[in-house]
Amino acid sequence: MPVTIADPLTLPCGVRLKNRLVKAAMTEGLADETNRATPRLDALYHRWAEGGAGLLITGNVQVDRRFLERPGNVAIDGPQDAAAMRTLESLAASANGTGSEIIVQLSHAGRQTPIYVNKRPVAPSEIALDLPGGQFGAPRALAADEIEDVIQRFAHAASVCKAAGFAGVQAHGAHGYLISEFLNPIANRRTDEWGGSLDNRARLLLRVVAAIRAKVGSGFPVAVKLNSSDFQKGGFAFDECLQVIEWLNEEGIDFLEISGGSYEQPKMMGIEGVAPAEEQRPSTKAREAYFLQYAEEAARVAKMPLMVTGGFRSRAAMDGALASGAADLVGVARPLCVDPDICAKLLSGVVAEAPRHEKNLRLGDGFWGPNSKNAFIKALNGFAGMAFYYENIFLLAGGEEAQDDMPLFPAFLRHQVGERRQARRLKR
Repeated sequence: MPVTIADPLTLPCGVRLKNRLVKAAMTEGLADETNRATPRLDALYHRWAEGGAGLLITGNVQVDRRFLERPGNVAIDGPQDAAAMRTLESLAASANGTGSEIIVQLSHAGRQTPIYVNKRPVAPSEIALDLPGGQFGAPRALAADEIEDVIQRFAHAASVCKAAGFAGVQAHGAHGYLISEFLNPIANRRTDEWGGSLDNRARLLLRVVAAIRAKVGSGFPVAVKLNSSDFQKGGFAFDECLQVIEWLNEEGIDFLEISGGSYEQPKMMGIEGVAPAEEQRPSTKAREAYFLQYAEEAARVAKMPLMVTGGFRSRAAMDGALASGAADLVGVARPLCVDPDICAKLLSGVVAEAPRHEKNLRLGDGFWGPNSKNAFIKALNGFAGMAFYYENIFLLAGGEEAQDDMPLFPAFLRHQVGERRQARRLKR
């Protein structure tokens, strides 16, 4: 019988997942002013755990409080006192009794740190994001000893996650955050051992994975999220992705999530960015899932289970991806912001596919639409669409029902005001 989303999966380390559906990582913005987890975050993950997915991956838990993806990120930065550990233990326990597992996505925002969090972020090189609006500061290049510190921060945070009771960790090497920046030759212009050739640009990712595994041991799930491509001319390309996968085969990871894009080219959101893009394959344009063809090719070299996230909406496409061998796990993200029970509905057959809310998330048409020739308006549509999901996450965390007809521009304004207010409240 072909594999379906309802079938269990045992990871290489021995952890068994009850089905093949994964709540993929999404930023939540629900931490307190010291970047600790909160009861609202617990409530959100309990609600998602009750919704049927076999695995839940948290959104960006940062390893350095100075460089956050947004002010409401949870951060594991340095030794955790008893109060901090209690908040993490509470979040880890939020799936208890549901049969779901929670793993923590560990990340460093790098140059994608908003300017209202840090005016001078860090990156491989002093290359600023190619985005209008002034939301991100010009980065400074990390010194060699600071890169070594980043590696130890990931390993330390992973050990804290294990101690807190989480089921595993995922190192975020995609979407334009720090590890992804090192892989990207546009962002990484270094001439030392961390830049230039692919083996140098991949060094940070491989060292992070090795350091995490050394800390947590062989029985604790360690995953990686990797771009299939940055989708930028001259950026991290798919042939390089395949080589990195071959190197990751030697690191003993438990699954690899295939995604793609960055803030400059947000393909993970199904959005065309403002930076110069590489030509998209015609076969990819025709697929429901954005990165499925890349996963099909990656499966030929990958020795670990593959997870594919981005664009999946119908059970037929999900089951088809599993049956073909292109994926072992299917990531679902944005639909869960509007319907936290969508995984259970897909598994039971109550619905054949999740609604495609993203099709209607636009500020207008023509000049005011997501395909506007004006770079600022184009970017504004993208960020407004993301605000729709952020605001619905807040509603779910507060025990309320999500709104599928939320006016977009007011949601964007609420989000922008709220983020800046939260940044001002941060205690450093």
